Amino acid sequence: MVRADQKPGRRRADPAPRTRRSPRPETGAVGPKPKLRLPRPVLRRGLSWRALTALWLTLGALGIIAVGVAWTPLAVPRYVPLAGAVTLTTALAFALAARTGGRALISAAVTLGLAGSAAISQAPVMLAGAAVGTAVLAAVFAVMNTKPAARFVGVVREVGLAILIAVVGAFAVEAYEAQVSLERVGYLVLGLSLLSALGLVYRLGAGLHGLGKRGFVMLVSGIGLLTVTLAYTEALARWGSPGLIESIDATYESVRATIGAVPRPIEVLLGFPALAWGVSTRARRRQGWWVCTFGVAGLSTVAVSLLDPSVPLLESGLTLVYSAVLGLAFGYLVIRADLFLTGPRGRRARRLEEASAHRPEPGRLQPLL
Repeated sequence: MVRADQKPGRRRADPAPRTRRSPRPETGAVGPKPKLRLPRPVLRRGLSWRALTALWLTLGALGIIAVGVAWTPLAVPRYVPLAGAVTLTTALAFALAARTGGRALISAAVTLGLAGSAAISQAPVMLAGAAVGTAVLAAVFAVMNTKPAARFVGVVREVGLAILIAVVGAFAVEAYEAQVSLERVGYLVLGLSLLSALGLVYRLGAGLHGLGKRGFVMLVSGIGLLTVTLAYTEALARWGSPGLIESIDATYESVRATIGAVPRPIEVLLGFPALAWGVSTRARRRQGWWVCTFGVAGLSTVAVSLLDPSVPLLESGLTLVYSAVLGLAFGYLVIRADLFLTGPRGRRARRLEEASAHRPEPGRLQPLL
């Protein structure tokens, strides 16, 4: 039927029926459904994440004080730094498991049992295993605890925090007083740390299919540089001519006498630059996790740096400072070269990209997975 006031051939759509919203049961007012507040995450029997974090920080501080008091003129019993080392090892295991989405309480309990057994039994093999495990936990957790940073000031902050965690691990490793070979322990900690970090980053980077061309270039470059550095060092030590070795030793002693310490090549050329580049890249792409993996190459050497009794603490500190400064300078050049080749042209465009680069990641005290 066509009405008189309506043109033929066109039909007016019927108005949609109005639906009345159901009133709220409390007040009877008409309005949208109220949002439900979800409870805060609770781990076990009402123990909140914030309370557990505060407990972890407290135990970590007590462990640092216990292992640090052994370096003071105070006469303390042997069990004080040893108990601090066990506490720090347990705290690192809990933090790494919580950060990577694992079972933090179970990991801490197992680590406490193993490290405590080593400290009580004083078995050389168990003490060596506890020292190696602590170094690996410190190096891997130092990398996993970083956050993306678009600007270089933030990159320096994240690398400095990672170095601080590795230094804490170094004091805990030394407190076990394990009788080990420095060269073998260095290679073992480096290999275990790198494999563990690669396994975790494989999960964070959504597997190899999320690697991409950029991530593939980063991964291959890191593996190649690490292989060349280690192979050249080993070949020089074994098959180098006596004249060349004497010349290198003389240069080493000359630099050491002049500035008090000599930077470590693996930290300057690979570890710290890779970590800085990866932290900067993660602000834009998740493939930055793959290059962050090679940051454990430098952090693992820091974690075992206090095992050599012939090197005083002041020289170890100066070596770390020189390595960090040179490594960050090299990392700055790598970041700028990366932005120049792949980023927008012009200073203003780069500033805009830095301001807009905010790839989200969970907070520092939240699990990544």
